[in-house]
Amino acid sequence: MADMSPRLSDTSRFPDPVYKETVLRPLFDGAKSHHVDAFRRIDRAHLVMLHETGILDAGTAGRIASALEAIDAEVDPATLVYTGEVEDYFFLIEKELKARIGVDTAGRLHTARSRNDIDHTLFKLGLKHRIDMLMEKARGLLAAMIDAADRNKATLIVAYTHGQPAQPTTFGHYLSAAIEILIRDIERFAQVRQIVDLSSMGAAAITTSGFPIDRDRVAKLLGFSAAQRNSYSCIAAVDYTTSTYSAIELMFLHLGRLIQDFQFWTSFEVGQIYVPNALVQISSIMPQKRNPVPIEHLRHLASQTFGRARTVIDVMHNTPFTDMNDSEGETQGMGYEAFASAFRVLDLLAALVRQISIDPERVDHNIRRSCITITELADTLVREEGLSFREAHEIAASTARSVVAAGGDLPGNGFDPFVAAFKGSTGRAPSMDAERFRATVSPEHFVAVRQRFGGPAPEPMEAALASYRDRLADFEAKAQQAAQYEAAAAAELHDRFTALMGAR
Repeated sequence: MADMSPRLSDTSRFPDPVYKETVLRPLFDGAKSHHVDAFRRIDRAHLVMLHETGILDAGTAGRIASALEAIDAEVDPATLVYTGEVEDYFFLIEKELKARIGVDTAGRLHTARSRNDIDHTLFKLGLKHRIDMLMEKARGLLAAMIDAADRNKATLIVAYTHGQPAQPTTFGHYLSAAIEILIRDIERFAQVRQIVDLSSMGAAAITTSGFPIDRDRVAKLLGFSAAQRNSYSCIAAVDYTTSTYSAIELMFLHLGRLIQDFQFWTSFEVGQIYVPNALVQISSIMPQKRNPVPIEHLRHLASQTFGRARTVIDVMHNTPFTDMNDSEGETQGMGYEAFASAFRVLDLLAALVRQISIDPERVDHNIRRSCITITELADTLVREEGLSFREAHEIAASTARSVVAAGGDLPGNGFDPFVAAFKGSTGRAPSMDAERFRATVSPEHFVAVRQRFGGPAPEPMEAALASYRDRLADFEAKAQQAAQYEAAAAAELHDRFTALMGAR
């Protein structure tokens, strides 16, 4: 006789103890840590909609509302310990509802919805909140950088290419380059927020519902701009997650490059950035050491943020286009760690930018010894002596080589080598005298004549700073509008839900 079917002989009971400890408990703990408020808001908004559409009568809706309010008052999520009696946090709330108002009434709250649309909606609520916090901190950094650029719009520094001194510019001009990237990063987050700001509620498991639900009403009560249109996309598309963490990747890759420069510029050999004592740690054994270790922490925290964001995206790779656990609780919780380290970087970098200064003596020393103003000598020879740039470049290069070989500096020791190189190339003496030569190769002159759009001279810098402040003001205004919209939605949900409790 054939063996009995395993389905008939299976006496095991859910949950398997190993599954409970390795999957269900961590998911439960993650939900109670990260998503309790989102669960609460979704339950209330869905209940209000069910009543407003006539799916639930006032008495039933009121009893459910009062029970939900009682659960909020009596159950402290922080004290909950997962026992395996229910599958997850959602079923815990349903169990609490049943205990208070009975199985039939409690079960009506779940009409026309699924854990699928609930999960994606609560993840979007969690991301949107964190995106708003990140954008607020990024605007704080942007404001600090604009102020620092304004203070240092005439402060000379050495600009480096390939790790070598290249040309003089101003610290304000350098920071402006980073400001423009940060503006684009904030713009990218604004676009990401639009993707996240679409409610999945009403998609139910996959295909919406035969009940006359109002998806847009739930979206608005939850503070979303609208309901996401395609119901399959509501539960299958994870671009709200991948877009978010791609934007984090890029922002902290870009900030990491700025941080790396700060680290290099604070080295003893370069020393053009001075970090104040409040941001310097001492050595436990070497009395002379001033260690600007906050910059190191910025560097590794920016890299950790990038790595955590990349990991979330990697988890999404080669997954099926359907509702799946890969994009859900534990992945979202892991992603929140990227936000946590991101917040630390943005706050600390803003504090650093506000307090660092440029050491003018070190900058002057490095400019003089490195001959980095020599490009302007070549340009001046083209304009005033009628030479081709290539011939002027060769004269300037010969001058620089002689100065470096003699261990001198360009303003003090460069005129005689320049005259020799000019005569050797052209067969005549230059019209430029020693005083004019020193003025031409000064870093102040180098910066002042670079008046083109985007250059470091005063006029283009003032125009740039004004444009950055305009962008910051626009970001602030839009953030305020979004906050007012969400506050109004929260107030309306509170009022509608409270009214239900009075109708029971």
